[in-house]
Amino acid sequence: LMNAAVAQDVEPARITQHCDSVSLCFSKGLGAPAGAVLAGRREFVAEAWRMRKLLGGGMRQAGVLAAAARVGLEHAEATLRRDHENARRFAEASPLPPPGIQELNSPLCSVDLAAVETNIVMVSIRGGWPSPTELCEHLRAVGKEELAETGQAVSVLLFPWSAHTVRAVWHRDISARDTELAKNKLEFVARKCQE
Repeated sequence: LMNAAVAQDVEPARITQHCDSVSLCFSKGLGAPAGAVLAGRREFVAEAWRMRKLLGGGMRQAGVLAAAARVGLEHAEATLRRDHENARRFAEASPLPPPGIQELNSPLCSVDLAAVETNIVMVSIRGGWPSPTELCEHLRAVGKEELAETGQAVSVLLFPWSAHTVRAVWHRDISARDTELAKNKLEFVARKCQE
């Protein structure tokens, strides 16, 4: 919800105005250690509260969690915009090295830039090898050859989303420098797979 609101430059209420209920997790892009809010009709929230209690849920140290959530909300726009910029940097061509996915012109992977609207980049994998799972394994692994060629040992964690797609997601703990390292690693892995 918050990523969509920032990307569209609207208040979250505008997106949710036609919803019966809304749940917002503070530990996703907002960076709180835990916590969520649930909004809806009074009866709905009362029943959710009752069910949470029946299932053993309880709130302890709620003030500490609320403070972290408040900080996350107060800084959400700037934090999420930075995440969106890093995701875009990963996907698109860049005037400085390393190249983004689009500029790699790799027969291995591509990205639809029009679909990069928030902190998520869906990378299309072409051909039969490597599969998305294998590509993710190569990106996660660190070897001597990588260290010798690039002077860096970088492990990148992406998710094999489907039979032909890998998903990359940015959050507050991934910096612009981390994004550059991930681009370098993808370029290295794509080159090695082509060889």
